[in-house]
This record gives sequence, structure tokens and C-alpha cells, in this order.
Amino acid sequence: MESTIHATQAVVTLDVPIPQIIWGWMITLNMWAKSIGTGAILVGAFLLWRHKKEEMPNIRWAMPLIALVFLIIFLFFTMTDLHQPYRMINIFTHPHWTSAITVGAWMATLFLILVFLMTIIGVGQELPGKPFKGCKLTAWGSKKGALYDKLYPFVVFLAIPVTLYTAIIMGESSARELWQSPTEVMQMMWAALMAGSAALILISGNWSSEARRDLAMVLAIATFFSFMMYMGEYFFSFKSAEGEATMQYVHAGGPYNIEFWAGMILGFVIPFIIAFANMRSDNKTMLRFAAILSLIGLYMAKDVWLKIPQMLPLS
Repeated sequence: MESTIHATQAVVTLDVPIPQIIWGWMITLNMWAKSIGTGAILVGAFLLWRHKKEEMPNIRWAMPLIALVFLIIFLFFTMTDLHQPYRMINIFTHPHWTSAITVGAWMATLFLILVFLMTIIGVGQELPGKPFKGCKLTAWGSKKGALYDKLYPFVVFLAIPVTLYTAIIMGESSARELWQSPTEVMQMMWAALMAGSAALILISGNWSSEARRDLAMVLAIATFFSFMMYMGEYFFSFKSAEGEATMQYVHAGGPYNIEFWAGMILGFVIPFIIAFANMRSDNKTMLRFAAILSLIGLYMAKDVWLKIPQMLPLS
């Protein structure tokens, strides 16, 4: 609300708190899907560096396909949440390069195009028969095997800023003490490694035990450090009055207490224990169970972390 003092021509502005959550489940799903899409690329690059592709028969087509599907989900819910999606056109026709949203949209679009090309090439190489027989795109992909290896470094490079730029947007949000860019950047990166390893675990049934051991190692490391970061915020949020007040929604008796701890136990503690044990003894069933739990728990943790700062009145 604005009013003008006529004697001085001064404009007095009053910020009115919005009594509802603006960034809801759509943004939670947006970030969760983005973590899977970018994480599959990053963890897949690590596996291809460590192992021969023959040890992971379906990785060259399944990995970019997973990334493509979840990137489409990510962009779809981004567009849906805009309420007037046609405004997205202005990001490409009249870009403002000082905006994290503009830079992120351009990078995400380029990333999606390159992942789509990798998917077509991978499917053309690995699945030339039915039901893809006669498909022109598949035939084109089967002839472009060398292009796959040339595209992959650029895709890996883009996966890092695409998964991190949301943290910059959250850090720019006015008066949201819990969303600090340095912390959010690390949380986004660990979430990508956690979700990417979990997604690849679900398709690793015919892979070598050494490749699955590396997936278990990535999942164990990512869940451990993600959990430690959340615990640091939970127990040491007293540096600012707003951060401490925000965390009261999670502390004992808070409305998000159960969802927060369910996310921590299901998504981080149990998967860490199973993944750590799986590094010694290969157990496909238990590792897949850990992967599913980690994806569920990650969604719950992101949901809490997104909503609780919005529940605190800002005026």
C-alpha cells in the first residue's frame, strides 16, 4: 500500500504480509524433478569414467532418457506455476542477463535440447530393433555414435549450473533468512547426486557389482552430507531471530515436525545405512529399496524447507 505526504511529496510504502504459501507443491515437484534429471547426468558421467560401458549395458540410452523425462516435468511445472506462461517468451525475446531466472531458463533450455539429442543417439545405438525399427530418428541416432561422446562433456558442464541456479533465486528472495545462497547451493548439489544415484540404481539390475557398489557409495555420501546440513540448520538456527522463528514450525510441536523427521529418516538415515552396507555386500533388492526411500524422503525434506519460511509474516 502506498500513500503520499503532500507537504514533502514523500511516498510511504507498507509491506503487507501475504497470508498464504505462494511456492507450494508445484515448486517442490519442480526442484525434486530437476534434481533427478541433472543428477542422473552427473552420476552417469562418474560411472562412465570409472567403468566400461559394457559393464552397464543400458546406461547410454536409459540415463539420458531418465534425465529427459524429469527435465520435461521440471519445465512443465515451472511453466504451470507462472499463471501466465506466455510471459516466458519475453525471457528469450527480451532477455535481461542480470536475472538468475533468465540465465537459468536459457541454460535449462539448451540442456534439454542436448539431453534430447543424447537420448535419440543412445536409443538408436542400443535399441535398433522393435519397436524402434524403421524410425527415422532412431536410424539417425544409430549413425551418430561419435556425436554422443562429444555432446556429453557439454551436458555435464550444463548440469551443474542448471541444478544450482534455483538456489540463487531462493537466496535473492527478500527476508527469507533460512534460504541462504551458499547453503542452498550445497543442498541442491547433494540433492542432485542423491536423486541421480537413486534413479540409476533402479535401472542397474544387469550392471556389474562394481558399478552398483559405486552407486551405493555416491548414495551413501550424498545422504550423509545432506542429512548433516539439515541437522546443522535444525540445531544452530539461532544466529538470526527470523531463522530461529522459522524453525519453530519444525521443532517439537510444530506443524511440520512429523513431515520433517519422516523425510530425514526415510530419505537420509535408512538409505545411508543400506547403501553403506551394500558397499561390502551386493544386494540389489535392498539397494533399490534404499533408492526409493531416498527419493520419497528427498521430496518431503524439500517440501518442508520450501514452505516453512513462507509461513512467517514478514512485516
